[in-house]
Amino acid sequence: MIYLDNAATSYPKPKMVIDAVNKSFIHTANPGRSGYKASINASELLFKCREKIGKLVNFNKPENVILMSSCTMALNTVIKGTLKKGDHVIISSLEHNSVVRPIKKLADERIITYDVAEVFEGDNDKTVDSFRRCIKDNTKLCICTHASNVFGIKLPISRIGALCRYYGILFCVDTAQTIGICDIDIEEIGADYLCAPGHKGLYGPMGTGFLIINNEKCPVQLIEGGTGSSSLDNNQPQMLPDKYESGTVNFHGFCGLSASIDFVNRNKVSNIEKHEMNLISHLYDELSNMESVNIYTNKPESQYHVPILSFNVSDVDCNTLAAHLDSKYNISLRAGLHCSPLAHENYAKEANGTLRVSPSLFTNMSHIKMLINSIYYVTKNKKILI
Repeated sequence: MIYLDNAATSYPKPKMVIDAVNKSFIHTANPGRSGYKASINASELLFKCREKIGKLVNFNKPENVILMSSCTMALNTVIKGTLKKGDHVIISSLEHNSVVRPIKKLADERIITYDVAEVFEGDNDKTVDSFRRCIKDNTKLCICTHASNVFGIKLPISRIGALCRYYGILFCVDTAQTIGICDIDIEEIGADYLCAPGHKGLYGPMGTGFLIINNEKCPVQLIEGGTGSSSLDNNQPQMLPDKYESGTVNFHGFCGLSASIDFVNRNKVSNIEKHEMNLISHLYDELSNMESVNIYTNKPESQYHVPILSFNVSDVDCNTLAAHLDSKYNISLRAGLHCSPLAHENYAKEANGTLRVSPSLFTNMSHIKMLINSIYYVTKNKKILI
């Protein structure tokens, strides 16, 4: 299989990640719940994972690294745990439904109001001005993706973060498409909250994600329950990370994530980005020369993009084409709206969405060339899809 859907989840997983997960099933106990050696060792493994996550983004408070089931859970925790009645929020025009849906729900319930700041590809000045124009006296939170999961367009988050600090606005960054692919410094980007998945650019298991709290203003927790601490108190502990980690944490998954971060560090984030950008740039060059292919962005550049490319073939439904590529060539691509209809409204207005390519460190040029050849054949023989 030629797998090109790494923006959804990375595949294959590194062997060292698989080995770490398998080992965790053999040497395991419930972390933080008992004083015997196996439980203590499990707690230490999770602490090391928190430390590795922190170091990855230049953050030195492992207790403020909250282990969660997904980036979506992290985003919901910030949104629902931070906002109160009368607050105003700014989001970008490229947001995923993990941001749009909880924001819209709060707005529909007349708890908050929000504005959408337009993102201008390749023009950071206009994008920052767009965010600035959305600021109101009651703006409490600005939350935006670091890069679009559909079009790969990067936002100038360091400048947006500086804008938020100047106006005293909390800033939350969704790094779902950049963690492990782009170098991130949480202080440089000025993020009060950083949300991330473990299973995409970090090559970890699904069911892992995290929230980094880089601010004294901690969101209200969404759930309460057993934490292994302060058990005589019927109230939820307020110390971190216990405040947010009710129930048994996904120990096996985070053992895998710990190993996957080692894998990313070993290969270096900058090298991973360079490799993937080289592949996506070649793909762009070849597809842009095909008359029937519609691409919605400029040629990807590291300053303005991550290695993701969306396109369509004229008069061909993207879902039909994806199914054909899978059955005929064993090429796996994502077709549709990619859980980001807001992004499509602003860039590609096709009703059924786009066909998206997202490589990984395991993708090579022969894979990309196979995709190029198959798309070229389709453009010349569209009747085969009927």
